[in-house]
Amino acid sequence: MVRPGFRERVEELMRTRWREPVVVLRLGDAAGLGFDIPGRRSDGTVKGKRLVRRFFRNILRGLGFAVAYVLYLSSSAGNGGKTSFKRQVHVKGPADAMALGPADALRSAKGPWLVCAPSCLAIVDTGPTMADPADAPEPRVVWEARTPQEPELRLRTCTMTWADGSSFTFPLHDRVEERRLRSYLGPRDTVHWRGRPGATS
Repeated sequence: MVRPGFRERVEELMRTRWREPVVVLRLGDAAGLGFDIPGRRSDGTVKGKRLVRRFFRNILRGLGFAVAYVLYLSSSAGNGGKTSFKRQVHVKGPADAMALGPADALRSAKGPWLVCAPSCLAIVDTGPTMADPADAPEPRVVWEARTPQEPELRLRTCTMTWADGSSFTFPLHDRVEERRLRSYLGPRDTVHWRGRPGATS
């Protein structure tokens, strides 16, 4: 849930900072992000770190899968078909990919927002958005890129692409944000920075 007031605080902060019109979109949960980056696991964690914690987590995960499998078989839901969980890839590129900057910023944020302007991009963290905005901490920029370092942004596919070939497909929070995004888009990926005429968000 996003309470009214958070988006407006982010808009005000970034309009003042950049002196450009902005589009502000609430980003989705980073827990499901998939990575295809050398040196990173599929969940984005760095290979070779937190080995003890991962050891115990894997034991618990194995026990959980075993219990779930037994319950699955006992429910007669098994139809002989094999299905397996495969994490969708959102971040891909070479080791030390430029796409890791915003992806890691999203993973660490409690209330992430993507802010787009004609020559800038940023991820802003407002903290949890269920509280009253008046009691929330000040919005904080956790990642920022400006022209010429700014990646190519395709809002229609929610994808950023960098010069090193890396890319990040960011998740939006919900259908409300998807509708809001569409209200700014015109033909051939043009962006109406002040909203498309006649569109409702």
